[in-house]
Parts: sequence; C-alpha cells; structure tokens
Amino acid sequence: MKSKHLFSPLLACMLSIPLALPAQTPQNHTATPDWQPFLQEIANSTSPERIEQDIRKLVSFGTRHTLSDTLSDTRGIGAARRWIKQEFEKISKECGDCLEVFYVRHMVDGENRIPKPVEVVSVVAVQRGKTDPKRVIMMTGDIDSRVSDVMDYTSDSPGANDNATGVAGALEAARVLSKHQFDGSIVYAALSGEEQGLFGGEELAKYAKAHDWRVEGVLNNDMIGNIEGINGVINNTVARVFSEGTRAVETEREARIRRYTGGEVDSPSRNLARYIDVMAHQYFPSLDVMMIYRLDRFGRGGHHRPFNEAGFPGVRVMEAYENYNRQHQDLRTENGIEYGDVIEGVNFPYAAKMTALNAVTMAAIAKAPAPPQNVTIEGAVSPSTTLKWEKVSPEKNKDIAGYKIYWRLTTSPVWTNSVYVGDVSEHTLENVIIDNYFFGVSSVSKDGYESPVVFPGPAGSFGDYK
Repeated sequence: MKSKHLFSPLLACMLSIPLALPAQTPQNHTATPDWQPFLQEIANSTSPERIEQDIRKLVSFGTRHTLSDTLSDTRGIGAARRWIKQEFEKISKECGDCLEVFYVRHMVDGENRIPKPVEVVSVVAVQRGKTDPKRVIMMTGDIDSRVSDVMDYTSDSPGANDNATGVAGALEAARVLSKHQFDGSIVYAALSGEEQGLFGGEELAKYAKAHDWRVEGVLNNDMIGNIEGINGVINNTVARVFSEGTRAVETEREARIRRYTGGEVDSPSRNLARYIDVMAHQYFPSLDVMMIYRLDRFGRGGHHRPFNEAGFPGVRVMEAYENYNRQHQDLRTENGIEYGDVIEGVNFPYAAKMTALNAVTMAAIAKAPAPPQNVTIEGAVSPSTTLKWEKVSPEKNKDIAGYKIYWRLTTSPVWTNSVYVGDVSEHTLENVIIDNYFFGVSSVSKDGYESPVVFPGPAGSFGDYK
C-alpha cells in the first residue's frame, strides 16, 4: 500500500509564502503629550515649608467643625474661613489682583447631621482665563474637621491631614499658578460642610451651573499628607485617584447606547484620572498614580461626588495609605496607641508633591484647547475605524493646532497608541478594527498641550466646550 502524503506540492508552496496580514496597531506613535519645560517648572515650584505653615495655622483654630463658633477670631470655622479668604486675597494682591475671591454661602437646615439652621460658607478664588474664562478646571479641599462623634462641635478637632492638607494644597497651588496666565480659568476652593453631608460642594456645583461654568474637571483633594498606613506600610511614592465609571447623569437612552458601544470605563471623570496619571509619569519620577475604578472608598464619600451628580467630571485625589487611627478620632491614647488627626501625622514634602501634581494637571488643562465635541465612531463590519468630531471654537482656542486620536486594547487601563491627525474633523485608522479597541480624541495646541481624551458618544462627553 502506498503511503499517503499529508502535504501536496501546491500546499507546500503556499505555506512557504508569507501572508500579508493587516496591521492592527500601527507603530512609532506616542501615547503621551509632549513634555513641557513649563510644566516641569510648575512641578518643582511647590513649597513644603509654606504648606506646613498653612496646615499649622488651620490646626491652630482648635476645631473647624461646620457647627462650631463663627464669631471668634481665633477658634472655630468662622475664623478659619476668614483666614483662608485673607490668604487668597494676599495671593491675589501679589499677582496684580488676578484672583476673584468670594464666599459661596447658603443656609442648611433639617438634615441628619445639621440639627439647627447653619450657614455653610465656602471660600472660592477664580483665576480667569484670558481667552475662554467660562472653561474651568478646579481644585478643592475641605475646611471642616470632626472627632469621633460627628455632632461634637466643641472638642478639639485639629484636622491636620483631614483636611487641612487639601486646603493648604489649594492655597499653594494658587501661589504657584497665579504667577502665570492661562487660556482657561482655574478655580481654587475651600469647601465647608463635607463631614456633615457634602453641602459645600453641592452649593458650588449649583453656583457653577448658574454662572455657566463649563467645568472640565474637579480635582477634589481629601487627605494628601499621610504616608504611614494603618497596615504598617510607609510610602511617599504613590497617590490614589478615584473616579466614577459611568456618568451619574446618564439617561436611559444613553445607557442603552453604552451597553452596545462601550464606555463603562471611559467617563470623562475616568479619562481625567488617566490624564493625571500621565502627568505623574511625565513630571514626577518619584510619584506613581494608582487609578481606582470606583467613585470613592467603600462606604465613604468626598466632595467630588456632588460635582459628578451635577454632570461635571470630577475625581478624588488622595494619599495611597490611610491611617484610620488619625481620622475622625477623639484625641486620646489607648493601649499605647495615639489617636487623633494631629500635625505629627502629616508629611509635608509628600503634601507638596501631591499639590504639585494638582498644579501641573490644572496648568496643562488650562493651557490646552477645550476637548473636542460630539465625538462619534463608525467601522462595523469593516477593516478600518473612522472617528468624527466637531472642532473647538478658534476664537476661544486661539492656539489650536489640531487633533490626536488615541486607542488601546479593551483590557488596557491606559491609552497605549495615538496619532496626530492635524486640523481636521474626521480621520480613518486604516486596518485598525473597531471591535478590538477603545478609541478617543483630544485637542492639541500649537505648542503641544493636550486636552483630556474624549471617548466617542454620550458616555465620554465632557459637555459643551465650543
């Protein structure tokens, strides 16, 4: 019997010919914005000494509880907010009155943690953009502090880390950035009422809507000074950024679109978090961002949430390793353990580094053009993917150069590929299959500053920035 050959001569010939397969990921593209010497200067400009001075001053008010004394000049939340306002005004004077400093105030009554009518007063400083003042990037911290009993407004509550560090960071960022001009506006805010129910953030979000602010992002800094974790870890090289996965204001129709086209991990808040991560990698060799795909820590809340609920992108920026013995605790020592949020628990160089990360992020966004609008995508049953978008206003974005398309595998947490496509409103990525990747578009200035990446469709929209 003759043996059967497994390969015919024709098949062997075919196997010897290399097959031309479509390229799925074009090479030689950078997935990060240009490195900017100006941003490196900002990164190196924050002062641990100034931040320490501000934290010590805030601690000196004894308690900053929302229900505490408002008449004393030395104790209570009233004295604290007046001092913060004076500091912003001092910064403004040094930059030729470049900041508009004011209170945002409203009465709160009948809430679980506010048993009597209380005026919640936040301090806001606005550095107006030169070409598009309604486009806003914001940094917030919380004025108020508390001890074990959230209703105890008389006991000493230093609140050194939670959250004098966030307020001191906003003050220091204002000192650094007010020396420069930006196209978009930068807002620095010290919010009240956080521990009693996020009331200050809720009211400032209403104020932003009433004044037609197009908020590109809120960086809520809540505890940015502790490096000694409750688990024994001591680490000053990691920051956490929490962000919501889908927009809180998503409609049922938008949810249906997202179900079929994606976007669960590409809300504007999530892409704001990725932007912060890129800034850390480019300008801070000793700081890594841990992106947490969650609105906030389990069972806890922060002042970015009311901005999210109003439809604005917002994230929580904070230390990576918390020490719960130093949070929401009466000052005491038990079984050799010291409890309380005291100044000794704050690492000032780390707080300065975290502040610098905020300052660099805000400077980059305020320098960059607005995000592109109405980004759409198509490419079903096709070897290529086409993205389209509306160009930003050239009057409000005088330095606009063009646009950049980003893409990544659907399992990748960060953007890995990009290509600059010029001053166009659509572009086709040849031989990049739509089913295999997530995509987005950013605006790019003539000197290389980029907006956050916008995911196609309502799931990724940053709002109206024309």
